[in-house]
Amino acid sequence: MFLELKNTTIGYKTPLIKGVETSLDLGDICLLIGNNGVGKTTLIKTILHQNPVLGGAIYINQKNIKTLSNKEIAEQIAVVFSKAQIPANYTLTDLISLGKYIHYPYYFELNEADKIEVHGIIESLNLAQYRDFPLQKLSDGNLQKAMIGRALAQNSPMIILDEPTTHLDEENKIAILKLLRNLAKKQKKLILFSSHDWRLAKEFSDKIWFVKDQKLSGGITEDILMNNDELTNPHLFNFDERFVAPHILAPNLPKEMLYSFLQKNFRKNLENLQFKFKDGFWEISSDTIQEKCTSFTEIADLIEKLH
Repeated sequence: MFLELKNTTIGYKTPLIKGVETSLDLGDICLLIGNNGVGKTTLIKTILHQNPVLGGAIYINQKNIKTLSNKEIAEQIAVVFSKAQIPANYTLTDLISLGKYIHYPYYFELNEADKIEVHGIIESLNLAQYRDFPLQKLSDGNLQKAMIGRALAQNSPMIILDEPTTHLDEENKIAILKLLRNLAKKQKKLILFSSHDWRLAKEFSDKIWFVKDQKLSGGITEDILMNNDELTNPHLFNFDERFVAPHILAPNLPKEMLYSFLQKNFRKNLENLQFKFKDGFWEISSDTIQEKCTSFTEIADLIEKLH
């Protein structure tokens, strides 16, 4: 395995994630998810040896990160942070060329082979028409692809990305996620990325690292989803304690849509009601009623009459 965490505890003065036992190999694409504040970014920084491990060990290519210099870690792992500072007066080509920095002294000039490789990366990212654009004039999507291009120029076997789809529209989110999956599969890169858009991102990931209650659950994407009810059960999104959900018997999508609709519009206890989705309509029942509704408008009208 290329990346191994062995009984690893992560945090600052106090632990955020304890006793992690997991690993990833080249060719894997892994989605890191969890609520804000659980330690996702801290985990990333610890893998990069920017934060010390509180317990256990992390191994990169069978070497303990404590034994590796910053340069050696950079040769193994490229990183793209969502809030990376944009260098002033740099073009897209300049930014991607910076990925070669770890292979040169501070002041350097690319050799011809490196220039050809940088141009090849620009072509592969469909950014050729922007090669001489100032970074400030790039769209968010193209700037994000350029940041990934800089990581590719490092030629590191692993790439870590912290929220790579933040602030992107749906089209660019999908383009970035497709790009990451292609990198993992075609170039045998290990891709570890965090995302708040996990419902979309899970479609492109082989594995998930799910952080909750100071524990990290790692495994095949579908196994993690199946074993963690809160990731597929819409009660995760309950934001008003006055709302008590009814019993909902339905496939995941209509169940989630109904739950979303009810908890936004009714700050009350609905546990005496049962909703069953069948043949495109909802059957609503309780001890006193048995009704059918074909739309959320009809459901709202019915609940108003009952309460």
